[in-house]
Amino acid sequence: MGPLGSSQQSRCIGAEQTHRHLGGLVPLLQPVDGSPGPAAAAALDYGLSQRALIAVSGRTDDVAELITRRLATLAHSGLQALDEPTVRAVVRQAVRDVRTAPPPPPADPSADPALAALRAVADDLAASTHAIGELMLEVAPAYLSDADAADVLALLCEEISEPLEHGLAARRYAMSGDRRALHGTVL
Repeated sequence: MGPLGSSQQSRCIGAEQTHRHLGGLVPLLQPVDGSPGPAAAAALDYGLSQRALIAVSGRTDDVAELITRRLATLAHSGLQALDEPTVRAVVRQAVRDVRTAPPPPPADPSADPALAALRAVADDLAASTHAIGELMLEVAPAYLSDADAADVLALLCEEISEPLEHGLAARRYAMSGDRRALHGTVL
């Protein structure tokens, strides 16, 4: 395998920075039963893909806030110990929630109410398309090419009355989190 291209290097750096930021939460993520020490907690595998880390790299503060809030809720609910699978599930769910949440509104929202309503509709459409894409990924995992996925997804798309092209676009959007995957099909 040859050297990494600049875009691949940027993605790797973004994923590493996000993982490091999540690693900064180690004191919060240590199980309260005191079993593993800080070194073991730092080595906690969150079970996140590089794609997931890249997708939230610009919103790590949102992820950290969500994780902190959920762990505090669990701790106050009377749970005796936060074991490693529980912490991993909280982190994964927080990353998933931030990935699927619509992007924050523009800093300078439009004064035109029609444009604001159109943006809200586009955000709702993108969120529901992401959910459909996750369903498509359950049937045709990310390691399949679009051609192989099309063979697998044809029946599912027919059953839910969704054009195959839209199903494949939703699958690509769920994998990348990039709305450009929907241009020309859904959006």
